[in-house]
Amino acid sequence: MPSDDRTTPARFYHGTRADLMSGDLIAAGYSSNYGTRKRASWVYFTGTLDAAIWGAELAVGDGRQRIYIVEPTGPIVDDSNLTDKKFPGNPTQSYRSREPLRITGEVMEWQGHSPERLKEMKDRVERARAQGVEAID
Repeated sequence: MPSDDRTTPARFYHGTRADLMSGDLIAAGYSSNYGTRKRASWVYFTGTLDAAIWGAELAVGDGRQRIYIVEPTGPIVDDSNLTDKKFPGNPTQSYRSREPLRITGEVMEWQGHSPERLKEMKDRVERARAQGVEAID
């Protein structure tokens, strides 16, 4: 469970470009959607649609951007890549787990960020990469 007594979101999301189906599992141990695509030791997800949209928009690859509704199959913890390092507490409702996420559905209608906002974020990610910062542990 998350690291304090905050209310855990009722719904979780995972943004990606992977073409998956309801019932499929998203598991750690595969190439990350981001950065140098190193093998991920965690699977990441969020309680906010906005954070999932960023995940889909920033994921590498040519596939269609997708946002899956997921349920954790095991314990979850706050995503320490964001919480307390960048955002005290967990306002982005970002989590991770070593156990798989089960896809229970897909958000079919969602609005991406503006081209200007997306460019800002991609530029920020590129600056971090140039400084040797890898987005995923």
